[in-house]
Amino acid sequence: METILNVLNVEKYYGNKSNITKAIDKISFDVTKREFVAIMGASGSGKTTLLNCISTIDRVTSGAILVDGEDITKLKGNALNRFRREKLGFIFQDFNLLDTLTAYENIALSLSILNVPYKEQKERIMKMAKDLNISKILDKYPYQLSGGQKQRVASARAIITNPKLILADEPTGALDSKNARVLLESFEYLNQTKDATILMVTHDAFTASYASRVIFIKDGKIFNELHRGDQSRKEFFDKIIDVVTLLGGSLNDVV
Repeated sequence: METILNVLNVEKYYGNKSNITKAIDKISFDVTKREFVAIMGASGSGKTTLLNCISTIDRVTSGAILVDGEDITKLKGNALNRFRREKLGFIFQDFNLLDTLTAYENIALSLSILNVPYKEQKERIMKMAKDLNISKILDKYPYQLSGGQKQRVASARAIITNPKLILADEPTGALDSKNARVLLESFEYLNQTKDATILMVTHDAFTASYASRVIFIKDGKIFNELHRGDQSRKEFFDKIIDVVTLLGGSLNDVV
């Protein structure tokens, strides 16, 4: 199986010599093509810092992160910008849509940056919109959309360039339960039918239960790991809750 992401002995420190905080402590794991992996942990566990390092928002203190075989911790300038454009897709909790552009234009923007011809842009956007059930809202502006519609537009924007890796940061955090379920079913669809490789950070066990694997982080280290396999989503959810209980977290924080 082709490996898309290698996280190798990564450490991340903050502060100075007199007051050092170790946010990530020698974490290593791989993500293979077409995997849907969730990272869970309490606030302050290091999960968001880890995602920031993988997304190149932040720099590791030591270790290496390889995406599609390329060590991204060594990239700078134009090479780093090109990597972000061509290899990564981002889905944020607050959508990050441009208010002055329609849904269609928000999705098209990432293709325009890659100089994709207009005709091909339209074909790809219309197909993606049909897949995510947003065809009827393409001419609307973000302020005219519900939270769930915004997040599906953001998902379309992230996947439309066929990136090697899609990174999702608490993607259901701003959604109600109905819209969260619709979005997660969209993620499942993209993963299973579009071969999307997804790495998602979440504090929510229900959200994590849609993934094929869950990595639990505690105090900057990997605490446990679960594989869904042939389990139903409900069975997998129950296993996730069991691990959360071992982590010492309150169920109110994860359900």
